[in-house]
Amino acid sequence: MTKKLVAYITSAFPDKDFTVDLALALTQNGVDTLELGIPFSDPVADGPLIEKANQLSLQNGFKFNDALSITKQIAPECDLLWMGYFNSFYQQNLQALLPLSKKLGLAGYIIPDLPYEETLRYEKIFEQNDLVNISFVAPTDTKERIETITKKAKKFIYMVAYTGITGSGKDENLQPFIEMIRSTTDTPVYVGFGVNAKTARAKAAHSDGVIVGSAFIEILLDPSTSHTQKIERCCALAQTIKEEINT
Repeated sequence: MTKKLVAYITSAFPDKDFTVDLALALTQNGVDTLELGIPFSDPVADGPLIEKANQLSLQNGFKFNDALSITKQIAPECDLLWMGYFNSFYQQNLQALLPLSKKLGLAGYIIPDLPYEETLRYEKIFEQNDLVNISFVAPTDTKERIETITKKAKKFIYMVAYTGITGSGKDENLQPFIEMIRSTTDTPVYVGFGVNAKTARAKAAHSDGVIVGSAFIEILLDPSTSHTQKIERCCALAQTIKEEINT
C-alpha cells in the first residue's frame, strides 16, 4: 500500500493567491492531504519556522475570512484539513463554523492544543457535520491512554514523533511505539514532527504516512526566491519525500 504524504502550509503566507497556487501544485506533486494552517499569535506546538510564518501572515493582515476564501478555491481539488489552535475556531462560533467548513469542502480539523478530554465535548457536532477531528498520540502516552484515544480515531492518527515542537528532526526508534498503537486500532498511523527529506524514510519505516510542515515553510521563508521558484522547490521536495517513504 502506498504511504501517504500530508503537507502543511500557512494560510496567506506570503499572500492568498500564492497559497492557492501552492496548494494546487502540491496536490499534483505527491501530496495526498493538505493541512491549511490558520495563523495564530502563539502557535505553541510549532517550531520557529512555522511560528515565523504565522507571525508574518498576521502582520500582512491575515483574517479568518482569508482562510475561507482559500478553502473555497482549493477544497474541490484536494483532501483538505484545517490545522489551527482552538481559540481561532472557537471565536468563529463552532455551531456556525463547522457546517460552513463542511459546505466549503473541508474534510476536518487538526487542533494540537485541544486535549483529548476536551475533544469529547465537541464530538457530537463534528459527527453531525461529517468532519473528522484528528487524534494525537505521543510516546509519553500509556497504552491504556492510547487505547482510549484511538478507539474513535478517524482518517489517521497523528503520531507525535517525539516530545517537543515541530521541525527539530530528532531521531528515535519509533517501531515499538507504532506497534503499540497498531495493537489498539486499524486507523492509519502518520508520523509528524521533524520529518524532512533526510528523515522521511526512517520516520515512515513502520508507519502509514508522514506529515511535513517545517521543511516546506523553510522554502517559503527564503527571501531570495520568487513565488514561482518557491512553488517549484516545494513541489520538488514533495516528490522527493513521497518517493523516499515508498522505497
